[in-house]
Parts: sequence; structure tokens; C-alpha cells
Amino acid sequence: MTTGATLTAVGRPLTRVDGPAKVTGSARYAAEHTLPGTVYAALVGARTACGRITRIDTSAAENADGVLAVLTHRNLPKIAGPPHLLPSLAGHAAPGESFFPMQDDAVHHFGQPVALVIADSVERAQFAARQVHVDYARSPSVTTLDEGRDQVYEPEAIFAGFLPARTVRGDIEAGFQAATQRLDATYHFAANHHNPIEPSATTAVWDGDRLTLYDATQGIVASQHTVAALLGIPPSKIRVHASFVGGGFGCKAMIWPHVTLAAMAARHVRRPVKLALTREQMFTSCGHREEQEQRLEIGATDDGRLTALRHHKLSLTSPFDDWAEPSLSIASQAYACPHYEGVYRLIRGNTMTPTFTRGPGETTGMFALECLMDELAHRIGVDPVQLRLRNHAQYDPATGHPWSSDGAEECYRRGAARFGWQSRNPEPRSRRDGNWLIGTGMATAGYPVFFPMQPQRARARLYADGTAVVQSGTQEFGTGAATAMTQVAADGLGVALENVRFEYGDTDLPNVAATVGSAGAGMISAAVHTAATTLRDQMIEQAVADPGSPLHRADPAAVVVRDGRMALRDRPDTGETYRDLMERHFMTDMDALGSWRPPPPDLPYGLATFGAQFAEVAVDPDLGVIRVRRMAGAFAPGRILNAATARSQAMGGMLWGIGQALLEGSLVDPRDGRWANASLGEYLVPVNADAPDVDIEFVEVADPVVNPLGVKGLGEVGMVGAAAAIANAVFHATGYRARELPIRIEHLL
Repeated sequence: MTTGATLTAVGRPLTRVDGPAKVTGSARYAAEHTLPGTVYAALVGARTACGRITRIDTSAAENADGVLAVLTHRNLPKIAGPPHLLPSLAGHAAPGESFFPMQDDAVHHFGQPVALVIADSVERAQFAARQVHVDYARSPSVTTLDEGRDQVYEPEAIFAGFLPARTVRGDIEAGFQAATQRLDATYHFAANHHNPIEPSATTAVWDGDRLTLYDATQGIVASQHTVAALLGIPPSKIRVHASFVGGGFGCKAMIWPHVTLAAMAARHVRRPVKLALTREQMFTSCGHREEQEQRLEIGATDDGRLTALRHHKLSLTSPFDDWAEPSLSIASQAYACPHYEGVYRLIRGNTMTPTFTRGPGETTGMFALECLMDELAHRIGVDPVQLRLRNHAQYDPATGHPWSSDGAEECYRRGAARFGWQSRNPEPRSRRDGNWLIGTGMATAGYPVFFPMQPQRARARLYADGTAVVQSGTQEFGTGAATAMTQVAADGLGVALENVRFEYGDTDLPNVAATVGSAGAGMISAAVHTAATTLRDQMIEQAVADPGSPLHRADPAAVVVRDGRMALRDRPDTGETYRDLMERHFMTDMDALGSWRPPPPDLPYGLATFGAQFAEVAVDPDLGVIRVRRMAGAFAPGRILNAATARSQAMGGMLWGIGQALLEGSLVDPRDGRWANASLGEYLVPVNADAPDVDIEFVEVADPVVNPLGVKGLGEVGMVGAAAAIANAVFHATGYRARELPIRIEHLL
């Protein structure tokens, strides 16, 4: 039995509880845990894209000052089993790719680890790593789409096997025959890299047969189970800590080989080992958003109602995994189109397996769709907002099920009103500010609601002094989870915020799944809410059963709790505090374990978060320079747990949209497969000077389906649609249609 919670803390813009630790420097990240006797490891990466190692000379490195060991495929122990045989992400283990390096002499991509040097200082380890000399027998490589177009294939499934490679509904040819308007366009996307402030790092220490890892990860349980499977030891022998993580954006969602290599190195030298990737190694060690090409064809009536959508994607994957980010997912659900065909095609290239990158798939797929929708609106003379409203899907087009909650139409209207869209002249090049051409654009935002497959757990404990501790084995990587969960716990228990402490970042705590796919807020809050309300209900039941309590024999459903005091809803003067009850029974504390089981996968609802994005740009027609002047977004993510951190999440995504549209692109040198701009000096990201005014509005929609608090997630949807809104604004300003990202100066000259 769970009585209704009074939500007084949830939704407030509470200051981050982890802020003081970060500001004062007391927050310790994975590479900042220096245990007695710690030594340092440095990776040596392959300098070719494809081939075999013919000779590896480690003598100079081994003789360098302070070097304890050099590990290569010749002396590194074999892993217990290939990563592709590990359990799926739903079963906790989450290897980033079905390949583990330094098991043989084969080289599959530039930067692949071929040696690991361990020394008594990081400088000595890095110096010795440069003394490892490797000769290769090079083989022809494929590092770009153009190099592999004669090797295209259609896999059975993509996205780690979770999604089919081909989806069809209706009759696509009949849909095009019914159309009076047809548009066809191909879009090209450069590869992208995550570049969190904190590079990935792992500190590993063995105590007998027990391993402790301090890991920069988005999933401490995933780290635990993946390393356990690769080493062939029980997960109970591994403990993972991650109290503070300096950003992830998907590159820390899966568990990459360096984590296990750190553990293997520590076991080899019998000392704690710290392995931190360099910025350049972050481009070759933690996945990326793959280079891709998308062709869209849409059919519509003269008033803009869609009749057919064909969406094909071609992308580069690794030699060993059928990976493609699901670019066709939300794009197939955003509009009420009866006839649809979506197909993924792949090229095996000499690259590591791509991975989740913020808005994985949705940002690219919706860019292509939203640019073509804008083109349709311009062709038939319909306002872009009205075109979206006209085609909005009242039901999930993929299943015919109703949405668990919607809010898209309200997002269009409120976003347009806040942005001042109604005063827009639709003609390109119709507005100037001095020499600048001014344009405005908009796009739909959308992101699926994901559920983990296993139960999510948390523990709540009340103390006799009125304070509480709530625990869950999750991690905080900048999303504000620790703050929001403090608020959820306070409301669930009915105690003041200042009396609650949320503990996390340790696999010894009750487990939850990795925080990926914008699922973190929903699943962790569900577990925390369940634990807190279970404990609250236990306290109420004890009070009503206690002859010494003012609530004796009261109906438990009639009791509410606020500020740690249980009282009758209709007679608030009748009641007592938790503290009174516990002291009377000589209790020092009381706890409860909460377990929330996510809904089944065949839930008869469409599950998505919707929003609308708006952007204004200024373009210098002589120089081709684009400046984003202002952005606005309206989103419907269900219940907002913390207004301040939610706004930060949405703003971060929208600003990343500037990077996707105008700046970010990883360029490969096809001669050796090397990322040519593998640094923050050459891989361009938005900085403060690029940041415009950003206006964000939340449309709260009740969603009783997704979890107890109706939280749908917000981390990704803020990026989806942002780049398309900017590109559409560039068209409005200049008349140029972007078919390639990022949009470069030379495109406009």
C-alpha cells in the first residue's frame, strides 16, 4: 500500500547538492583517486588503419626509468570470453564492441591499443610509451563512405541487435502515387566525437581476489559486470565507485577496453594502476557518432498532408559489429504518415564500433526530415508550424497505440508565441540588419522513452533524529541526478529537504541500470520514490497500530506526512513526528528497500517525448559567417523534477545543436585512417562567445504510464531539432538549403 505523496520539493529549482564539492575541489573524479603505491599506465595506439603487427620492440620502453612492465599481445593474458558473448545491456554487462585488443597481432583501426606501459609516474609512462616501436604489414583499408560504396550490405538488425534494419508499414508505392507533391534529398553527416571535459579514466586496485575500480562511467553496474565477464570472475568480486563523472554524452555509457586493461595491468604489477586516456585517445577509444548519409523521399498532398515517407540510411561501422545509431526511429513516428519504408545499410570500415552520442540517431534523422519538411512548407506556401500541426500524429504511427502522453501541439503553439514566430515574413532574404541577412527557422524535437528491462532498486533509511539517507547505485555525470533524487526522496518520505542525503556512486548500493537514453531520471526516481514511500507507509502503519500514538486505529490512507510529521488529512492537529514514534519504541533507525519493475515491452502505448525548436540566425553574405542570435525551445517531458537542472539539460542540448549544425565534424585522413582533428584545438565546439539567448519553456503533461512520477526524460530531446531549426533559419536568411553537416563558410560563398 502506498499513500499519495504530496509533492512540495519536486519541481523546485533546488541548487545542486553536489555544487559545493565541485566548486571547492573536494569532488574526486576517477583519475584523482591516488591510493598508496599507485602506478600509471599509458596506452600505445596502432599507427595504421588495417594490417598486422610484424614486429614490436619494447626493449627501450622496458629499460626506461621507472617502468614496471610493458604489456602487448605477446604477454597480456587472454580474456575469459569474447565480448559479443557477454550478456546484453539489459543484463547489466555493456561492452562497447565485440572486440578486445591485444589478443593477437591484427590491427582493425588507427589508435587500436597495441601496447600498455606501466611506470611509477604518468610522465614516465607516457615517455616510455613513445619508445615502443611497432612495424606493420599494412592492408587496404576503408575509412570513409566513399571508399566503401561497393561493399554496402543490409544487416538483419542494428543498434546492438535491438532494432530491425528494415521497417515497412502500408504500401509505400501507393503512398507516392497518391501524392501531388514529391521531394527527394540526400544529406551527409560528418562523424562526431563526444569530448566531455573529463577524459575517460580508470583506477584499479586488487586486494587478493577482489577488485575495486574507480571508473568514469555512466553505468557503475555495467562496468562491474562487463569487467567481471571479461576477466572470468564473479561480479560480487568487483566493486565500482563513480561519485563524480565529468560528462559522458554516451561515450561513457558502454564499457570500453581500457577499463579492463587497467584491471589486468593492476593484477600484473600487483599495485594500484591508474589509466587515463589522453584527449587524442578519446577519439579512438570510446566510440563516436558515425559518418552517415541519409536519403529521404516524401510524398504529400497540395495542402501538405504526408502520404508517403521513404527514409534510407547508409553509415560506416566497424569490422566486427552491425552498429548504426537509430536515425529512423523518432523520424518514423513524428508525423501521421500512413505509408513508410525505413532501411539501414552499412559499410564495414576500419574504425572502432560507433556508439551512443547525445540524441543517438534522433538528431541526424530528424535533421534530415525536418529540413525536408521545411522545404515542403516553402514549396506549397504553408507556414512551417502549421505544416507540423497539420501532420501531427495523434497516435503512434508505428503501432496505432495512443501516446502515453503527448504535448507536441502545445509545444508548437507556445514555442511559436514565445519566439514571436507570427511576425515572420516567409520569403528568404527578406530581412536584414545592416549587412547581415536575418532568418528564422523551426523544427520538431522528439525522443523515445526507453525502459530498462530489469528492476530498479533503492534503499531509504530514517533515523531517530529525523534525518534520512536514501541510496541507489547510480552515478552523477552532470545531469543533476543527485539533486533531483534528494527532492524525490524528501517528498516520498514527507521530510524537509535539508534532512535528506542521497548516496550514490557505489555498486555496493542497491543497483539500477546505466543512465542512458534519457532513462535515468525516470528509472532512478521510480526506485527512490518507491523506497521512500514504502518506508513512509511502514512508519504510518506502525503508528496506527500503536496504542500510544495519537493516530492509533486511524485509516492509514487518511494519514499524510509533512516535515517529518504524520497527521490526519482532515484533522492536521492529530498526529506525531517520526521522531516521537521512534523514540517511544527505542528505535535508532528504520529502513526499506524499494524495487520498481519497468512496464513490459509490449505496453499498448506510444512512448515519446516531444518538443519544438526555434532559431534566429544572422548570415554575413560576403564572408559566409553564420551567427545564431537566439533560440527557443518548448518541451513536454512529463513531470519536471528540478526546474533549474531541467533547464540546464535542455539548454545544453540546444547549444550542442549549434555545434552539430555549424562546427562539429571529425575528419579522417584516408591514408592511414587517422582522425585528422583529434583535439579540442581543431575539433570545434561552441564556446561562450557562440552562445545566444536561449528561451526554454516546459509543457508539463501528466503521464501515469511511464513510472510513478510520470517522468519521461529530458537529457537528449533538447538537442533533437536544434540543428534543423538553425539550418532552416539559414535557408530563410540566404535561400541556401543545407544538405551537409556541419554547414561551412564555403557552402555559403
